[in-house]
Amino acid sequence: MMTVSDAIERLLATVPAPPVSEQVPLAMALHRVLAEDVHSTVAVPPRDNSAVDGYAVRYAELMATAGPLPVSQRVPAGSRPPPLTPGTAARIFTGATVPEGADTVIMQEDSVVDDDGIRVSSPEAITAGAHIRRRGQDVALGSRVLAAGTRLSPRHIGLLGSVGLAQLPVFRRLRVAVLSTGDELVEPGEPTHDGQIYNSNRYLLCALLSQAGFEPVDMGRVEDRLDVTHAALCRAADAADLVLTTGGVSVGEEDHVRAAVTLSGTLDLWRVAIKPGKPFALGEVAGTPFMGLPGNPSAVLVTFMIMVLPWLRAAQGVAPPWHLGESRLRAGFALDRPGRRQEYLRVQVERDADGEYLRLHPNQSSGMLSSACWAHGLAVVPAGATVVEGEPLTFLRFED
Repeated sequence: MMTVSDAIERLLATVPAPPVSEQVPLAMALHRVLAEDVHSTVAVPPRDNSAVDGYAVRYAELMATAGPLPVSQRVPAGSRPPPLTPGTAARIFTGATVPEGADTVIMQEDSVVDDDGIRVSSPEAITAGAHIRRRGQDVALGSRVLAAGTRLSPRHIGLLGSVGLAQLPVFRRLRVAVLSTGDELVEPGEPTHDGQIYNSNRYLLCALLSQAGFEPVDMGRVEDRLDVTHAALCRAADAADLVLTTGGVSVGEEDHVRAAVTLSGTLDLWRVAIKPGKPFALGEVAGTPFMGLPGNPSAVLVTFMIMVLPWLRAAQGVAPPWHLGESRLRAGFALDRPGRRQEYLRVQVERDADGEYLRLHPNQSSGMLSSACWAHGLAVVPAGATVVEGEPLTFLRFED
């Protein structure tokens, strides 16, 4: 069997060039991927401004005088103040532009104010340049704000707004066609008969794709007939950048995906040393990349997270790394028998006096999704390894 790392490496070697770019409004750019470097045409902040409510002064004058400094002007945020009159202070508010000539801001909590002006309650506590946000300290004029390949988070959106960008160059969102095969599948809301089950995989994959920032194209359920399966795959290939199926790639008489793919493309079947999972298909249909996942729901979840998602991120133009973020947490369980495949165990994160640890769900069946809803993520156990309680394991959090 192929190792997980080898499978991912081979998958990434097939990644096509990113899609074409387009301009989108800033408000619509969440989770999109920048197609170009973004440089700032402004400095942030545009001028020195006050970090607090207080008084703007010349530090040397403040230290040299024993008496109060009269207040010569009031500077609210959004105004353009005149230069500070020598020998005076300016009442200033948070975010307001520091008047020319002032070099220090005194917090109002550190000042004593009367009709004659302001005094400092503790001069030794005042430092030159205090409480001033310098021009360009957040973003310098002309600097690169974000690099091409950045997948935009809410933090990125706020930063881009701060430099005044209303439109952004992003890659077109990848479209992923999702098909479910099997006469035994029934859509939620419909009645079932003996031998039938509700279709969950297609809904699971469409939700995973949407959460990850891609555009799912729901192609529905495909009945177990070669001609129908082939026609559905060709429609999917024409509508999407990737065709994704669950089930139907084995050698059974009712498994038609394998044959249908080869009618209009190519197929390479892999046996990957991953649990849950193992059967995985890679190929193309009418020139569109194709991936076939196992049929069990938890195997679909794991193979999508570990194998499909890195490929999609790379194909979308996201800058590496493309794999899921990892952390290391100690095992709250033991496993005595080494497995032949790299295993992804559904676990919860709990806490005791020694910190966080991983608690194992008692049923790791590949047909169960309830355990994935119970879990916070996946603990990774390499092939051939055992687990000693208390040892650190790699942990992949679902929220990431």
